[in-house]
Parts: sequence; structure tokens; C-alpha cells
Amino acid sequence: MSRARVARALVAALTLVLMAGCATPPSSFYVLTPIPGAAGRASAISGGRLAVGLGPVTFPQFLDRPQIVAREGANRLSLDELHRWGGSLQDEFLRVWSENLAVLLETSRILVFPSEVRAPVDFRILATVLAFEGTPDREAALKVRWVVQDGQGDRVLAVREDRYASPLRQGGGEEALVAAMSECLGAFSRDVADVVRGLPKPVPLAGAVESL
Repeated sequence: MSRARVARALVAALTLVLMAGCATPPSSFYVLTPIPGAAGRASAISGGRLAVGLGPVTFPQFLDRPQIVAREGANRLSLDELHRWGGSLQDEFLRVWSENLAVLLETSRILVFPSEVRAPVDFRILATVLAFEGTPDREAALKVRWVVQDGQGDRVLAVREDRYASPLRQGGGEEALVAAMSECLGAFSRDVADVVRGLPKPVPLAGAVESL
């Protein structure tokens, strides 16, 4: 084999090695989880005393992205390109929040807004998420401002702003962060359920059809 051919072979082999070393590792995808036992119990619930509308829920733009976000300081965020949400964080929040409330309020009549379904509800709950991320203190934090309205949206029945924190389990990492975020959402769901249970159920409007 000539020197030129040997040189070309060496260059090709070196190129392959470099390409293999620079290959991007596969991304990992995550979802939030409902409160313990909710997944099995929610599917067994049929009907219920209350009909509740959830949303819309708004998120700050810095959280409206596929990457999992953690805060490294007061003015600095960390985004990991290899650890992403399976869907959007907003959809995950609404999915798990609705599952949690279905179990806590013992009703399957949960309507998530925006929705094309037009059905009467007893209460409507709107939320603005101010923070939902990891913190430098190795915990997950959820800060949310929320409002309970009557079913028609004519009256405000309760206004709250709450903050929740859950420490990351030993070892940390993105999986531990997502688990801690799920715990924060579970604590928020319990507080919402407590408030809703303490409100008098509105008298149905004449002619209203409960079709949820």
C-alpha cells in the first residue's frame, strides 16, 4: 500500500474517531406525576358532586420551553439541553393538577380550559405560575397566584398566592428535581381542594344541564 493511501486511511480513521467523540448523547424526557395513588383512583371515579373548571394557567416565558429549568442564582438560570419535558410544562401542570383534584374532590367532572366543551361548572380556578423550577438550595419551588371564581366567572370567591418547596432526594439530578416538583404540585392541589371544599356550592341556574 502506498504512503498516500496509508495517509488517507489514517485520516479517515481519525475522522471517524473524532465524530464518535463529538456525537451528542441522547436526551432524557420527563413527566410530572400525580399524588400517590391518584392515577389508579382517578380512573375509578365516576360523576361527583362538584364540577370544576381549571385554567387557563399562565407561565412566565422563561419556563415555557422544552428544557428543564433550574435557578442558579437570583438572576441566572440553567437549561439542560439533554433533559427535557415529554410535552410542555404547562400541559404537564394542567394534566397532573386535574388528576390530583379529581381524587381530592372525588369528582370526574373536571374541565380543563381552554376547551371546546361547553358545560356548566360550579367553580372555575385560574392560576398564574410565578416560579416552578429547581433552586440553588437543592429543592424544587412552586410559587403560584390563583383565583377561585363562580362557574360563570362573575364573582371572585377566593384569591391566594402561595409558595411551596420540596427538597431533592439524596443524589439529586433531574429525575429527583422532577419528583420534587411533583410534590410541590401535590401540595398546591391539596390547598386548592381545601379551599373549594370550604365554599358553598352555587345553586344551579334554571335550565342548566349538568353534562360533564
